[in-house]
Amino acid sequence: MAKQHHVVPQDGGWAVRTDHAERASKVTHTKAEATAFARQVSQNQGTELVIHNKDGRISGKDSHGNDPYPPKG
Repeated sequence: MAKQHHVVPQDGGWAVRTDHAERASKVTHTKAEATAFARQVSQNQGTELVIHNKDGRISGKDSHGNDPYPPKG
């Protein structure tokens, strides 16, 4: 499975984490700040970005690498 970066709620803020990491790459005050940072890192590293809501559910995904199901056309 490809490496993923996640935007998740943490301690009243938002954290950017990689799969199974013990510590967050960055913690921000807003989801927008965390998402912008995570998107940049994900694009640079060619990974999948998974954005979560406050309840932990996935609200969106961006693929910045080897997408196994690229759109046609």
